[in-house]
Amino acid sequence: MSPAVSNNASRRAAELRERLDEASHRYHVLDAPTIPDAEYDALMRELEALEAAHPELVTSDSPTQRVGAAPSSAFAEVRHEVPMLSLANAFSDEEIGEFVRRIRTRLDLNADASLKFSVEPKFDGLAISLRYEDGKFVRGATRGDGETGEDVTANLRTIKQIPLKLHGKGWPTVIEVRGEVYMPRAGFEKYNETARESNGKIKPLINPRNAAAGSLRQLDPRITAKRPLAFYAYAVGVVEGGELPTTHSAMLKKLHAWGFPVSTLVDTADGAQGCLTYFHRVGEQRDALPFDIDGVVYKIDDLATQRELGFVGRTPRWAIAHKYPAQEQTTTIEAIEINIGRTGAATPTARLKPVFVGGVTVTNATLHNADQVARLDVRIGDTVIVRRAGDVIPEVARVVVERRPAHTHRWKMPAHCPICGSAIVREEGEVVARCTGGLACAAQVQQALFHFAARRAMDIDGLGERFIEGLTDFGYVKSPADLYKLKLHDLLEMKRRADERDGTTPETVKAGKVATKWAENLIEAIAQSRRTTLARFLYSLGINHVGESTAKALATWFGDIALIRHLPWPILKLVPDIGGEVARAIDAFFEQDGNQRVIDDLLEHGIVITDAHAPIAKVRAALTTANVLADMELPGITEKRSEQLAQAFDSLEAILHAPPAKLSASGVPLDVAAALASALEQAQTRELFKRSAHAMHLLLERAESAKGAAGPLDGKTVVLTGSLNSLTRDEAKDKLEALGAKVAGSVSKKTSFVVAGAEAGSKLDKATELGVEVWDEARLVKFLHAHAG
Repeated sequence: MSPAVSNNASRRAAELRERLDEASHRYHVLDAPTIPDAEYDALMRELEALEAAHPELVTSDSPTQRVGAAPSSAFAEVRHEVPMLSLANAFSDEEIGEFVRRIRTRLDLNADASLKFSVEPKFDGLAISLRYEDGKFVRGATRGDGETGEDVTANLRTIKQIPLKLHGKGWPTVIEVRGEVYMPRAGFEKYNETARESNGKIKPLINPRNAAAGSLRQLDPRITAKRPLAFYAYAVGVVEGGELPTTHSAMLKKLHAWGFPVSTLVDTADGAQGCLTYFHRVGEQRDALPFDIDGVVYKIDDLATQRELGFVGRTPRWAIAHKYPAQEQTTTIEAIEINIGRTGAATPTARLKPVFVGGVTVTNATLHNADQVARLDVRIGDTVIVRRAGDVIPEVARVVVERRPAHTHRWKMPAHCPICGSAIVREEGEVVARCTGGLACAAQVQQALFHFAARRAMDIDGLGERFIEGLTDFGYVKSPADLYKLKLHDLLEMKRRADERDGTTPETVKAGKVATKWAENLIEAIAQSRRTTLARFLYSLGINHVGESTAKALATWFGDIALIRHLPWPILKLVPDIGGEVARAIDAFFEQDGNQRVIDDLLEHGIVITDAHAPIAKVRAALTTANVLADMELPGITEKRSEQLAQAFDSLEAILHAPPAKLSASGVPLDVAAALASALEQAQTRELFKRSAHAMHLLLERAESAKGAAGPLDGKTVVLTGSLNSLTRDEAKDKLEALGAKVAGSVSKKTSFVVAGAEAGSKLDKATELGVEVWDEARLVKFLHAHAG
């Protein structure tokens, strides 16, 4: 693989991960999807193909390594004993044929051998698990990220189709039943009819799928109880103290006998042709069904064969989802506007003449990005085909050019954000254009707050979706800094207004009894978050491309927000694993006056960085004229040419002010010297040289005190195993990394020592086998205390 191909693949993979993560966050956490399922599936397939071709591109936070999205902070977490995995998707008959052929090959079956599948509709709702102990319902949870979900037991108890006690006999001591909570079409329409007649007291629901997800995630179960939710069972997870039938179809019949609703569309089929016959039969009934589906699911019926086939990555080899085509209608475009997302993504949206598509009236459709608008050549006044991809998010599929009116004009992405007026910028190699307003853009504030308050960011426990919406909708919070100005009465008044607006005022409040404990707890959580680490603070800002790893690297190398917020991108590139794209994104974020004002406000209102320090010694070693010059990405200025120029000139300032003749005499080729002289005539390049030179002087001055110094664990590799009592594993990892250690996930001969907590497992055994030093928790705590900054 050539460097050019590798760089292109790396950039594309990073872009796909970001887009998929954003889409997943909005769909699963915010219940506000922004791209159609069809596009999400295509992006996921492209990323899977890229990672398969280039395994080195796989990252631990890639969407391919996870199932859904992180649970909301509004509910307690539930760890799934058996992960709730997702299915691979197919979109054509040929893909199903290939799926069946793969199974036959793995099982060594000939083409004539019978291969029985359990077949069922793919419901459009929210996947959940129900745990029963001794026949009684004890806990229910959402799928979440497949490993950890949300405890929504109280809300699930309000759904009449979910049995609170199992019927019949013969059920295991413990059984976890999995299925889908959905909203029937009739219930959805009746609810919205009532909402439309309520004069704004009740908000209409967007569509059945998101209505189900949003209803189940209400903090007040009484609200959930008013929503027309239903449930279908389709699988089991944990089973203890009992046995189930040997086939999936028989298991579903057993679940039905125990009181669980199972769809009457569930059936069995033989081979690929039997599956396809079922697919087309259900497809013909689709519009008449009382609930929404977006496909069907095929599962090998024999459970022993399922276990033999196993899994590939996070998906079973023995099951697949066969998706139906998106539904389409024709309408006209009345306007094209820009929506600004959480990360500043500027998404063009078509305002449509209302049209009925897939059971709902559609007035808006996404155009995704400027490239898509150009490809389709969408213009105001055009007749277009609108598709409800995945039956949820409408998109413009194509233009009916022959119906185009005269004197239309091609659309261009606006230069400035329609909300905050900041520049809209499209990075080189990126599809998405973004508002650079960041923390100061009102369109991004709610999502910025979600990210800011997240557990791995500022960790403000209790600041959930509904509170953030209320605080921003009613003007109490306009940026993250405003959180630290809130008083108890602000929270209480916000909730009163939100309840009044939504028609959810509790009877106790009407009677004059106002609960305040939640608000007191939230004020305390906000206060506790004031003291934080530099890495958490940087991550909380929501800078494009800056995840936890990048935030930690910046914090470790430079040590001070006062420095980092003013560093130009060539200096940032000196940090290992920070490339030009990421460095430019960081620089662009801090160049915005609005973002700087918010950071000033945060620091002024009590944010304390507890681990600030001088730049580490590695900064001084990296801060050479040759290194910084090479990272400026100037035409022809390779590492070799940078070294030549650095030998001829002792500083960036000397190069900046050198006449062309002197550049030519430096030893670099004449064409390179000429290109450099030409670049230095440009104001943007000259400004970059000045900023970089100033940053070098400042960093070298600050790094002087750290010259030759290293963390006490610099160069050491540490492995954590077992549970710790005095701090979490994440906290221990952060503290060890701050002292210079690399915290690894497995034990090898290169491991310096292993920290073994309670119930340490195989890693401790491996350390003993290899003779690796082992620390207990007491020794770790004593060491950390001795080296606390």
